[in-house]
Amino acid sequence: MGAAHLDGKGFKTEITQAEIPVLIDFWADWCGPCRMLAPVIEELWGELDGEIDICKVDVDEAGDIAEAYGIMSIPTMILFIGGEEKKRITGLRSKADLLGELQQYL
Repeated sequence: MGAAHLDGKGFKTEITQAEIPVLIDFWADWCGPCRMLAPVIEELWGELDGEIDICKVDVDEAGDIAEAYGIMSIPTMILFIGGEEKKRITGLRSKADLLGELQQYL
């Protein structure tokens, strides 16, 4: 199944009502680094199920969300806890790097 894809309707609900941290992956289909990161995100989604929720936001389809959070380059991932931004990770990263960045929040 994979990480959920969010649009404007489900975004606020997902980040504010989740009982676990939520990692949002801001991406676009035309973005090469985003496509390279996609399998890493899917692996994390499978391995961290129950510890963190991972969702994707296509910046072309949900530009209002990307603008509201000041997304200037992609891929950008934002970790939310209780609706508040706790960590922002920009650029292509390895799975080990991402796990290291997220570890203190798990």
